[in-house]
Amino acid sequence: MDFDEVVARLTARLKAPLPGPSAHAVLAPRPRRQWPQGFDRAGIRDAAGLLLVFPVDHRPHIVLTVRAGALERHGGQVSLPGGVVEPGESVEQAALREAHEEVGLPFSDPQVLGLLTPLDIPISGFRIHPVVATMGRRPLLRAADGEVASILEIPVEELCDRNCLISSERERDGRLVLIPAFHVAGREIWGATAMVLAEFLSLLGWPAAF
Repeated sequence: MDFDEVVARLTARLKAPLPGPSAHAVLAPRPRRQWPQGFDRAGIRDAAGLLLVFPVDHRPHIVLTVRAGALERHGGQVSLPGGVVEPGESVEQAALREAHEEVGLPFSDPQVLGLLTPLDIPISGFRIHPVVATMGRRPLLRAADGEVASILEIPVEELCDRNCLISSERERDGRLVLIPAFHVAGREIWGATAMVLAEFLSLLGWPAAF
């Protein structure tokens, strides 16, 4: 899979209608967590995540982070660089700012291609807005102390390999939940991050399904 080809395909597909929930459903936990009964959706907080595509030997890669284990929310999980959208910020600005703070990505380097479908995360009260961006060279990154345990640079072609798809059962609120996930770089990528990646990969023709 060539980097330039992937960028061209993403550029075109991000201008067209997105698959949204149908793509998210491929990697969504089953049953999927819903907003609590009576929850006031006016209280949902917007967050942004940066899905950065860059080349290594002409092969497209993306940046993911392993969150520090001591963090209150989603500690130890794999996620996109990202965080809360501050007042006055666009989601694109927030994604770039958070990537600068978490992995040291310079503001001026990425070129934003567009947005994926927003995704609600009821467990933490956020609506994440994934921002797809690209840069023509491999970035020099550094993990922020206290926030990021490590940085993962994942080849897109590995995520497209059906052999990296796994599933497991976990107990939640007294019932079993099926958790689909990617298993790459010795890590499991599940939940909201996996759902965002499912839509991203679908724009590249990824046909995976469980």
